[in-house]
Amino acid sequence: MCMPEVDVEFNYEAIRTLVDIERDWVPKSPGTSLYLRPTMIADGAMLGVHPSHRYYYYIICSPSGAYYAKGLAPISIFVEDAYVRAVKGGTGEAKTGGNYAASLKAASVASAKGYDQVLWLDAEHRKYVEEVGAMNMMFLLGDTLCTASLEGSILPGITRMSILELAREMGIKVEERKISVDELIEANKSGKLREAFGTGTAAVISPVGELTYKDKTIVINDKKIGALTQKFYDTLTGIQVGQIADTHNWVTRV
Repeated sequence: MCMPEVDVEFNYEAIRTLVDIERDWVPKSPGTSLYLRPTMIADGAMLGVHPSHRYYYYIICSPSGAYYAKGLAPISIFVEDAYVRAVKGGTGEAKTGGNYAASLKAASVASAKGYDQVLWLDAEHRKYVEEVGAMNMMFLLGDTLCTASLEGSILPGITRMSILELAREMGIKVEERKISVDELIEANKSGKLREAFGTGTAAVISPVGELTYKDKTIVINDKKIGALTQKFYDTLTGIQVGQIADTHNWVTRV
């Protein structure tokens, strides 16, 4: 993006100080949070196709309720094979506004059809699962937790990283690899696809109840929250709110 890097320690202290100042805005109800988003935009007085000479850095700070109105309930996902969100060599692995802009058309179409989210496929083959608009995706295939490998077009989410670390600590086999839609359809037929869920900062964990690809709709775990999905949600949110000991040094008290 050709933007200057913000010093990690400076950014950390800025966020900590902001939360301390605005602590009265932190909601107390279960499932709520104070959403924080460090942001940088170009602020140069010019018109042209080149990096800006000046940038504006700020932190968005807003009380937030549950990401989905239905709360922790299985969502329906439309698998998009016409539009693409990102390609290798582009900005797919970065947290940029342009990535969201590229997703709006397909998301609008899916929403009009009654779906909660869009699942993107790889741009080259249009067959391998990448991520959902606001989340990384994970699938419990048999006893193995599978998620798409990071190959340049998928955001390396912090919640994704946390869940994979928790899974390994629980003794669950983890695979980061290519996962095709056809594999998921066959796994659903054989009963191997046991659970599916998304991970993200805002949603934390979102169970998936059904996937629709072309003319096929597969129902996952009878549209119920899976036991492992629930365990991940309870564990991660428990650590976040101090109900479970943080042995990973993930939490900062303000």
